Amino acid sequence: MAKNKFHDGPGPSQRQLRVGELIRRTLSEVLARGDVHDPDLNRMSITVGEVRTSPDLKIATAYVLPLGGKGQEDVIDLLARNKGELRRMIGKKLNLKFSPDLRFRLDDTFDRLEDTRRMFEQDAVRRDLDE
Repeated sequence: MAKNKFHDGPGPSQRQLRVGELIRRTLSEVLARGDVHDPDLNRMSITVGEVRTSPDLKIATAYVLPLGGKGQEDVIDLLARNKGELRRMIGKKLNLKFSPDLRFRLDDTFDRLEDTRRMFEQDAVRRDLDE
């Protein structure tokens, strides 16, 4: 089997990153405009932080967070309930060969950022940084 000359290492390929960003933008646009036929989902403001795709581009995992952080479990359930409609919309707008299967996870980037900020405020860490 031939080795891919343009992609070394464990990270995502340029193609995965490009398609993931296209899916993120399209999903954000669909959710912001309220194109989904679910009134419960349309009432919520949802931030799509990142979309990661599998190497074969058949699975897309969207990291989402409701605006304000309230109702996180509800958002995942609502998106999972409407993933077929969302998948059709994304497939139609992006004109991909295969419309990826959508999976939804909570975006914990902001929580990790706050933990890092708290860690840098500790006296022991400040002492190490000043030296």
